[in-house]
Order: sequence, then C-alpha cells, then structure tokens
Amino acid sequence: MKITPVYRSFLLAFAFVTAVAAGPARAQGRDLPDFTDLVEKAGGAVVNISTTQSRPRMLPQLPQGPDIGEEDLYEFFRRFIPQPPGPGQRPLPPGPRQFEQQSLGSGFVISGDGYILTNAHVVDGAEEITVRFTDKREYKAKVVGTDRRTDVALIKVEANGLPTVRFGDPSKLRVGEWVVAIGSPFGFDNTVTAGIVSAKGRSLPQENFVPFIQTDVAINPGNSGGPLFNMRGEVVGINSQIYSRTGGFMGLSFAIPIDVAMDVQQQLRTAGRVSRGRIGVVIQEVSKELAESFGLPRPAGALVSQVEKSGPAEKAGVEPGDIIVKFDGKAVNASSDLPRMVGGTRPGTKSTLQVWRKGATRDLVVTVAELPDDRVAQRDQRSKPNGKPEATPNRFGFAVSDLSEERRKQANVAGGVVVDDVRPNVRADLRPGDIILSLIAKGQTTEVRSADQFNKLIAALDKAATVTLQVRRGETNLFVTIRGE
Repeated sequence: MKITPVYRSFLLAFAFVTAVAAGPARAQGRDLPDFTDLVEKAGGAVVNISTTQSRPRMLPQLPQGPDIGEEDLYEFFRRFIPQPPGPGQRPLPPGPRQFEQQSLGSGFVISGDGYILTNAHVVDGAEEITVRFTDKREYKAKVVGTDRRTDVALIKVEANGLPTVRFGDPSKLRVGEWVVAIGSPFGFDNTVTAGIVSAKGRSLPQENFVPFIQTDVAINPGNSGGPLFNMRGEVVGINSQIYSRTGGFMGLSFAIPIDVAMDVQQQLRTAGRVSRGRIGVVIQEVSKELAESFGLPRPAGALVSQVEKSGPAEKAGVEPGDIIVKFDGKAVNASSDLPRMVGGTRPGTKSTLQVWRKGATRDLVVTVAELPDDRVAQRDQRSKPNGKPEATPNRFGFAVSDLSEERRKQANVAGGVVVDDVRPNVRADLRPGDIILSLIAKGQTTEVRSADQFNKLIAALDKAATVTLQVRRGETNLFVTIRGE
C-alpha cells in the first residue's frame, strides 16, 4: 500500500495524540504511592483501645439543635471521646451502676515489652483498659502516666516480643509529603487512610505546648492515639484532633509530633509526671499595628502584657511592654513559640531572653521555674461600666473618664482612665470597663494619669497614627491597637 504525504501526516498526528494521551496516565501510575508494604510491616504494631467506665443510667437525651455561629469556631477542634450525659438527660430511677465498654481509640507499641502510646483523652477516667491486636490477642493495660497538656498517655500491657513501630524525624517532614494513618475509626480495626502534610507547626486554641502537624488524612472517632507514618514507614506523629462542624472528618486533621510525644513518655516512664519550665509572663501576639507602635522592624516575637509579681521574669528585669524576640538564642517568630521553648527547658536552667524595649534590644538572664501541674487560666470577665455620666467619645470612637479612688484601689493601679463607652465603629478589642494605663505611639510610651491628659494626647496625634493602649481588663494586662483614619 502506498503511503501518501497526506496519510503520513495523519499517522504522525495520530501517534502524537496517542502518546500525549497515554503519557500522563503512565506518569500518574508511576507517581501514585503504594502503601501496601508499609501497612504489612507496621500494621501489626497498631492496636485498638477500649475502656470500661461506670456511669449512672440515664434517660435518652432530649433533641437539641443549637445555633452555632462563627464565634464558636474554636469549639470545633475536637478530640474523639464519647461525651458525658448532657443537660437534656436525667437519671433513671435508682438501680445498679451500668458498666459500658466502648472503643475509644487507637495506640501503637513503642517497645517489645508492652509500652504503648496513645492520647490522654482516650484513657481519661478509664476503670479498665483493653488492648486488642490485629491477630485478636487481647491484654489488660495499666496507665503508666498521662499528660493533658500535650494529650499524650503511656500505657503498658504484660507481654514480651510484641511488634513495634519505627520512629522518624518530624522536622524533616515537608509540606505536600504523603503520610498514612492507621487506626480504628468507629471500631473498624486497622483502617488505613492516606493524605498529605498540609502544614507544620500549627497552634491550636488552648494548646500551648504542641506544634501540631496538619494533614488532610481522613481521621474519625476511634483514630485518636493512632500513628501517623511517613512513606518510609516511620511514625512521625500521633493523631489527636480534627476541625469539624459535624463531628466527623472534614479535611483538617492534627497530629502531635512524635519527638514531643517521646519526650513526654520518657518523663512519664521515669518520673510519672512531666516537668516544664515557666518564667511568669502573660504574652500576646505581635500584630503589624503593634510592631509599628513599638518601633519594631517587623511583626515578630511575644509581647509581654503582664509580669507575675516576684516571678522569674520580674526578677530578671522583664517589664510589661517588652517584646521577647529570642529565647536562648532561638528566634521567637510568633508568640506561640515561646511557651514551647520555655516549657521544654528544665526548671532551674539559666536562660537568656532578648527583649525589644524602647527601640533597642537588650539581653536579660532568667532562671526558669517549674510550671505547676494542671494550672488552668481562667477567662477574664468583662467589667461593667462605672455608672458615671456619659462622656464625649474621642475621634477614635470611645469615651473615657477618671477613675474613682475606690476603683483605683480595687484594680490595684496607680493611675489610668476607665473606658465608659465604645461606639460600634471602633475597630479594636476595647470594652467598657477597661482601664487604660498607658499610650504607645511612634515607639514612645506615656503613662495615663487623667481623662483630660489622655484626651489631649489623642487629639495631638496625626489622624493616620497607629496607637497602642496598655489596658487592664479584670486581673489581666493586655495591649490593644487602634489605627487612625
């Protein structure tokens, strides 16, 4: 058959299109990861954990449908544990206690003689713990120790020669890297899910000591305490929390880095408790506006809003308004970095704080103290207005008045003015009842003594000036920034 030039062109074009169409499919097939070997080698060390707890018998819960708004965002960070009876439930008539056995989570063996890591909330309040392996073996476990601040628990079964996991280095994880979770979601043993690392070093509400690994791995109730593997089959984290509006997986999962967990378990194994450092300061994030007010070149560090009286920081010379930019030579890029750095320092250690004060840095030496167990910070209650006649709002949209002698003694302050009214157009977290102690603008701090003096300071500022106010709210000092027009 004779091949004409036109037919030859058609064949070449057809071959090109076929190659292009097949090329991505072949490339995709080569690039997709294969988890089979990883699961076969590591799956035997992952266990299902169930507990027995006694609870009073309750009538069924009444239907409830709360309207949850955006302000409740942080409430969606959930740990997986069945909740106690709610307000819509009431006890049954007197009778014997009920014992419930529920699959609460997962865990993994870290040593052949029976030590197992899981989440603290998985075993919290358990009267009996049962560990089940993939080969159906079951053991009763005892709690060696738990640490609620990191949500890590160490339990032990009486056995030897158990399969164990290998450990990786979370610091070498790269965003976009494939990771695998093995656990028991809803009680389905050894369920495998996969995804990628979405972010590293995440800070979550009320979680000051864990730089979480964020992934999009499918995590559901029962996965808590299970391992997160890298593609080399090494454990890099413990699955702990999700963000969810439904209670189920929505693509945002968080794992405790394994190096954090291993440090905790070592202390639990040797001492039965975890020792952490503290320096006695209340801190807040440094926003762009705060950085401008304090003359800081860029928004970084931890702004000290309050210093504990006679605490380590006060003895070292730290003052409210200082911005801690380094701890023992390590940069504090965000305020959430400091609690982890200080918490990981052994009590009694002398550490160097580099602080930004009045446009320059200086080094202070602080002796780290020990953080008390289960120290809980209470939320500040909003103060009520003092009932004085309504004052005229300044150009920022809020009004102040002088403090009465009684109020000054009550608040334990030497000067300041009280906020009487805040108009809706004020774009700052300023509240009626707040006491303004000082005003900071262009790197200069001025103590506030009276309402007249404060209003004159405000009036003298440029219209576009950024102002930072040191505020006493309840028993807490904080800094509030207001930007001009």
